Amino acid sequence: MGYKNNNTGYLDGLLQSRAVIKKNNFAILPHDGLVNNVIPGFKNCDCSILGSKQIGANFVDYIITMKKDGENSRGFGGEGVETLVYVIEGTLEVRDDQQTHILTSGGYAYFPASQLMYLKNAQEEPTEIFLYKKRYQPLAGYDAHQVIGQVQDIEPVHYEGMEDVLLWDFLPKDLGFDMNFHILSFEPGASHGYVETHYQEHGAYLLSGQGMYNLDNDWYPVEKGDYIFMSSYVQQAAYAVGRGEPLSYVYSKDCNRDPEI
Repeated sequence: MGYKNNNTGYLDGLLQSRAVIKKNNFAILPHDGLVNNVIPGFKNCDCSILGSKQIGANFVDYIITMKKDGENSRGFGGEGVETLVYVIEGTLEVRDDQQTHILTSGGYAYFPASQLMYLKNAQEEPTEIFLYKKRYQPLAGYDAHQVIGQVQDIEPVHYEGMEDVLLWDFLPKDLGFDMNFHILSFEPGASHGYVETHYQEHGAYLLSGQGMYNLDNDWYPVEKGDYIFMSSYVQQAAYAVGRGEPLSYVYSKDCNRDPEI
């Protein structure tokens, strides 16, 4: 085990953390304090488990740094589990049993629950990825399919009509998909138009900037490298603060399904 930011030994000053854990409600995991986990199938990789059922999520999120020759040749997902990978920085090789795709920073790949995902660092330098998995909820008459893309090729929309808040949707609006991935970006000074309260849950990784995030009607400082879990019905909203850089995060959302009784 080791800290993701490679800070080891004694720190100057008191031990402290911005982490806030409210199981089955919300959590903030700052980049300071994340530890490396051994996950079968990943070689030459520093892996930190973020969201999971132990915190109340119906999915699992990871932040992974794939070092030189880093890979997962065992296969990730499949057997009823859908997966998505997003490249934060670097170059990634993603393949199934037949095709290979090369993704650069901003690239993503969604694999349906019927396919194993194989991953490999495609450069000498480290590649950092955000990785997601969830058990797929089938819907009669509909199926999900593989989606490969680059965020740079997606036309963003003004989130709820606000010109300084941009939204990128990764997946099609198709009932075959029981989830979607997005990037939401707030220019400094921008915010949500209201405090949201909804059934869907999120796992969000902050790609840039600084802000204040409302979770369960309390405000918390957040910044690039932080992870936020938001459960169903927890109040949520963001203000972007800082200078010269938007508050931007990639996040998942369950969708297109009726809640079970």
